[in-house]
Amino acid sequence: MVTRLKAAWSRFAEARPGVAQFVVFFALSNGVTALQLALMPLVKWAFSHTALIDTAFQHWQIGSNTDGSVYYVFDYAAGALPLGGGGLAYFLAVQITILVAQVINFFAQRNITFKSNSSVGRAAFWYLVAYVLITIGAAALQGLYKAPIYDLFIDTWGLGGTGETLADFVTVIINSAISFWVFFPIFKVIFKSDPVTDIASEPSEQKS
Repeated sequence: MVTRLKAAWSRFAEARPGVAQFVVFFALSNGVTALQLALMPLVKWAFSHTALIDTAFQHWQIGSNTDGSVYYVFDYAAGALPLGGGGLAYFLAVQITILVAQVINFFAQRNITFKSNSSVGRAAFWYLVAYVLITIGAAALQGLYKAPIYDLFIDTWGLGGTGETLADFVTVIINSAISFWVFFPIFKVIFKSDPVTDIASEPSEQKS
């Protein structure tokens, strides 16, 4: 059975290399998302027992909310969710889980999906640039949906701690979805396969 599946996949990958590549990328991305979902509650729980939860992390004002309050790219007000924004504790929990997942994702996508043999250093540099830009963009968007999601699960539906965990999952999935659609075209560029050139040495002439 396994042999047949491998043979069928090989035929499919040969006939539709682009689609097969996207399927592998999708599968690995979902695995990374599952890792983030597992890590997020643990890291967040660890930081929730520190004073960092009462330390505000609000930077890069880019306007105002509809209620007139300041809109920050990184908006983690002091205090536990949903009344507060989780403070520096929540920010670190989010960024640590994303960082761990993306480091794993980098090597998995490079070696398995794209089978790249180009420079690791160059690819890592552009991956880092993309990671920083996507993180900033995702953080700016999070200001639109983070508070309503936590209010819905914790207060409106009255789920308390369970609601907070579910809200964590939803925010991780949204962040992962953003990364998924942005990273694929970026990977296509930075994870190239350079042609391997075989250098044949000419036999030296023998003197008679």
